[in-house]
Amino acid sequence: MFRLMIADDERLEREGLEWIITHMMPDTFRLLHASSGRMAIELADEHRPHIIIMDIQMPGIHGLEAIREIKQRLPEAKFVLVSAYDDFAYAQEAISLGVKAYIVKPAGREQIVSTLQQLIDELEQEKRKRREELELRDRLSQLSPLAENELAFMLMTDQIREADRDQLSEWLEFPLDYGCALVVAFPESMEAIEALNKQKIYDRIKSYARTGPLPSIVSPFLDRHAAIFVRKPSGMNGEQWQEELKRYAEKLAGTMKRQLDNTAFIGVGSSHSEAEGLRRSYFEAVFASTCYGPDRTICYFDELRNGTSPLPVLTDQRNGSFDDRARQTYVMAALERIRDEREKQTVTVLDKAVQYIKERYTEELSLEEVAGFVHLHPHYFSKVFKQQVGETFIDYLTGLRIEKAKQLMNTSMSLKEVCFEVGYKDPNYFSRVFKKVTGVSPSEYRVREHSE
Repeated sequence: MFRLMIADDERLEREGLEWIITHMMPDTFRLLHASSGRMAIELADEHRPHIIIMDIQMPGIHGLEAIREIKQRLPEAKFVLVSAYDDFAYAQEAISLGVKAYIVKPAGREQIVSTLQQLIDELEQEKRKRREELELRDRLSQLSPLAENELAFMLMTDQIREADRDQLSEWLEFPLDYGCALVVAFPESMEAIEALNKQKIYDRIKSYARTGPLPSIVSPFLDRHAAIFVRKPSGMNGEQWQEELKRYAEKLAGTMKRQLDNTAFIGVGSSHSEAEGLRRSYFEAVFASTCYGPDRTICYFDELRNGTSPLPVLTDQRNGSFDDRARQTYVMAALERIRDEREKQTVTVLDKAVQYIKERYTEELSLEEVAGFVHLHPHYFSKVFKQQVGETFIDYLTGLRIEKAKQLMNTSMSLKEVCFEVGYKDPNYFSRVFKKVTGVSPSEYRVREHSE
C-alpha cells in the first residue's frame, strides 16, 4: 500500500479528493491530510509519503515552497500540483521542481485516477529497478572473490589466457597497467601458522587490502604466503608511488603484528607494467619474503638487487637473478600448491554443478542458470566444465535427456509424452536430437527395442 498525502487548506477539497481516491482506487493508498504548507512538510518528514498532491495557494508556506523543501528530503517522492488557476508561470516552476502533473481545479475523477495510476506505475518500475540492482550487487559480491582469486592466480603463473585475464581485470576494475606484488609470508614452521586460524589471517590481509590506500587484489592464502597485487593510481608520480608503497608495506606489517600477534615477513617486488611484469614482481616478492633479519621483517627486492639492503644480497648482482636453490624450490612448491588448491576448488564447484544438472535436466535448464548456481561467470563456467567433464554443457545435458528418453520408451508412454518428460517442448526437435545422438529416430528405436 502506498502513502498519499493531500495538502490543501480547504477541507472540502481534501475530503472530495479522498472520496474519489478511496472509491475508485480502493485498498491502494494510506491517506494523510495537511491543511498548510508547514503541516505538509512536517507530515512528509514523519510519514515519508510516496505521492503528494499539493495545492499552490495555502496560508503560510506556499505550495511550491513546500514542494521545494520536501523534495530535498524525499527526492524519490512524486508530486502533483493542484491550482484553481491555469497559470503558465506556476506550471513552468512546477516543471523545474520535477512535479509530475499539474491539475486545474475542479479536476475530473478520470484525470485524478489516471494521474495517480501513472505515478503508481512509475513507483513500481523504480521498485523493480532497485530490486534488480540489489540482486546484481549481491551477485557481484559473491562473484568478486572468485574473480579476484582467478585473476591473482593468472598473475602468479604462466598459464595466462589474455582474453580471460583482460575480462577479469575489467570486471574487478583493476587495470593491469603498472604496479607490483607484495608477499605476506610466515615462518617455515607450519605450527606457527596452524596455531593461528588460517582464515583469520587471510581475512585480515583481505580487509587491509580492501580498505588500504592503494587499489589491490589478493590471492588465496596458500602454502606459507598470500600475494597482494597493488596498482599505481593514475596521476601518482614515481616518487610518490615509492613512498606510498613503503607506507603500505609498513602498515601491513604492523597490522599483522598487532591483530594476529604473529610476525609476518613481507617481500616487495619491483614495479613493472602489464601482466607479465606483475608476474615477475610476484616472483621477486616471494624471494624477498625469504630474506629477513632479526629486526627487519620487510624486504624490498630493489634493495637486494642494488646491494643497499642490510639483509642478504643476491648471489648474482649483475643481472638481478637469484640461484639460491632452496628459495627457488620454495617458489615452485608454492605454485604447485596453488595449482592443486585451485584444482580442488574447481572440482568441488563442478561436482555441485553436475549434481544440480542431474536434479533438473528434465526442466528448462540453461548454462547461465547453472553457472549462477555455483557463482561463476557463464564464460568461465563453460570453459572449466568442458575441461573437467570432457564435453560441453549442452552435450552433457543432451546425453542425460536422451538416456532418460530411452528408459521411458520401454514404458507405455507415447513419444510425445516422452519428449515433454525429458525436457523438450518440440517433438520434432526432440526427434532430430535423438537421431543425432543415437543414429535412429525415436520411433525406430522403440520398434528395435521391442523386437529384441
